[in-house]
Amino acid sequence: MQYLTDHRARLREDPRLLMPSARSVLCLGKLYKTKSIQGPISNYAWGAGDYHDTLRAGLERLAAALQAECGPFEFKICVDAAPLLERAIASAAGLGWIGKNTCLINEQTGSWYFLGELLVSLELPPDAPPPDRCGTCTACLDACPTQALTPYSLDARRCISYHTIELKGSIPEEFRAPMGGHVFGCDICQDVCPWNTRAPSTTEPAFQPIDNAPALEEMAAMTAEEFRARFRRTPVWRTKHEGFLRNVAIAMGNSSEARFGSALDRLSRHESPVVAEHARWGLQRLSSS
Repeated sequence: MQYLTDHRARLREDPRLLMPSARSVLCLGKLYKTKSIQGPISNYAWGAGDYHDTLRAGLERLAAALQAECGPFEFKICVDAAPLLERAIASAAGLGWIGKNTCLINEQTGSWYFLGELLVSLELPPDAPPPDRCGTCTACLDACPTQALTPYSLDARRCISYHTIELKGSIPEEFRAPMGGHVFGCDICQDVCPWNTRAPSTTEPAFQPIDNAPALEEMAAMTAEEFRARFRRTPVWRTKHEGFLRNVAIAMGNSSEARFGSALDRLSRHESPVVAEHARWGLQRLSSS
């Protein structure tokens, strides 16, 4: 992911490079886990609204409340796309520790969080990072189908979320079968984390699922216009229509269900060489299962 090492990389070294007057960083964690979502799309991506907008609105309210209490000050809101080391800053602020699965884990509520930051020109007393409570547990490491995890380190080149979201073009064949039925993202390392067994579900309206994930047949039949209409305001849009169909073809091939043969046959003649290639792989995978 070149955007992590391009001209913005240096900005991650110090928040004051984003806002020279910054003296403190306030960190916000917004729970996104929902009870009802099932299917091949990651939990975070299925809300009815854009989580960036929701976090930004919350941080704007926080800034207004602080200004009412402390008087005018400079501030900058950062959500996701800003070049900040969010998890490291959130851990230093006391929100949780960075676990062996590289997620920020809160002892009481688990790891299903979006993060946002408010850079302020105020001098505020700092909090302290909590202790690492992963202990000897290796549940996340053992469960990762592509072995992308080693303790406290993630190899994005092996990660299902990277392949289904960030990677453009063809997915290396060695990772296609281990991807299973994932179409967008992967929650396995969070699903198996013991600290998430009692994780609460969010009541935030914007994070509630629109509906259940469509069936694979419906996904495979989506035109570019239908894909846009359904996913334009959700994180799924990031993979674009071609990447989405590519991922659906892999999920169908891994299903061992012959009923997907006709959909894969149709996709094998798709105008996109990437979609057609992965559909042919899916057909071959079905025939050998």
